[in-house]
Amino acid sequence: MVHVGTGYDVHQLVTGRKLFLGGVEIPHPKGLEGHSDADALMHAICDAVLGALGEEDIGHFFPNTDPRWKNVPSKIFLEEAARIVALRGGKIVNIDATVIAEAPKIYPHIAAMKRCIAAALDVSEKQIGVKATTNETMGFIGREEGIAAMAVASVDLP
Repeated sequence: MVHVGTGYDVHQLVTGRKLFLGGVEIPHPKGLEGHSDADALMHAICDAVLGALGEEDIGHFFPNTDPRWKNVPSKIFLEEAARIVALRGGKIVNIDATVIAEAPKIYPHIAAMKRCIAAALDVSEKQIGVKATTNETMGFIGREEGIAAMAVASVDLP
């Protein structure tokens, strides 16, 4: 039976941090604030996969109060989510995700993001969809104060 989960994450843009989205370092004067590398795209995907399993969210598995997760790459979180799927005898069917950012331009990095996400989840790049949009200059995203991501995951479980 195929189960579906959704995920959403948002982080504030700050100076002094590198910007990581989908496991890719993107040139930008600001990066995302967070305990790990703050990769909002990978965090949203992780929550979507965990949601499809009926599990708690990423913060339960990787709390920002735990120093082990300080500045770690978010691919570790996705690898763990994929491991849990496999332990349950399941298979990730597909991921569809959207990054919402006024800047920088995301499209030039999508192919690399898909490669990183697919590798972390041990699936084909054809199973990963990544899109990008702006917030049409509205709200905190429109003012370039943060970046958000949302994702849907489908997982086939016995």
